[in-house]
Amino acid sequence: MAQAAADDRSLTTAGRATYAPGLKAGMTSPYAHLDQYVVSRSLVTPPDPAVKLISGDVVARVRELKAEPGLGIWLCGGADLAGQLVEEIDEFVVKTYPVFLGSGMPMSRAGFGLRELEQTGFMACGGGQTITTYARRR
Repeated sequence: MAQAAADDRSLTTAGRATYAPGLKAGMTSPYAHLDQYVVSRSLVTPPDPAVKLISGDVVARVRELKAEPGLGIWLCGGADLAGQLVEEIDEFVVKTYPVFLGSGMPMSRAGFGLRELEQTGFMACGGGQTITTYARRR
């Protein structure tokens, strides 16, 4: 499972809070070219037929999805979901921008713990943006 860009993934997972702004703007199926899952304890009906809900044991369900054939899973947010799934994430794709925002948002709420990574890619983009890829060392 990767916290990565969706261009090479076959399905996507998002927490309800990450999904909510798009839903409010009328985007009920933001990644229509992928199988879409939203993790939520409050939604009982998917807002779109193309979106599936995960409401129970998210780690067990993601493990089931990882075992299915396909290119992979894109975890597109947020920090709470990443914290629950941190041991399932195989690759991190970190995008940085040349701005300073202060405290910002955490990548994960997994709590402190050493999780060794190895840099596997780096790309400099226009305007000072960078994309760095890291693989988990297991």
